[in-house]
Amino acid sequence: MGDVVNLRAVRKAKERDARAVEAQANRAKFGRTKGEKARDQHEAERAARLLDGAKREEQ
Repeated sequence: MGDVVNLRAVRKAKERDARAVEAQANRAKFGRTKGEKARDQHEAERAARLLDGAKREEQ
């Protein structure tokens, strides 16, 4: 015979592992400092200005 397994405990452990994986992904996605966010915003604005400045005027 095999070992006795508490299915409730297995289910809870599986859910706990899934939440841990999701938390890690969220930390990577949203866990940026204020300086990093400001730098990214500044770079996006600079790229938009550069692109707008290179547009040709239509006649």
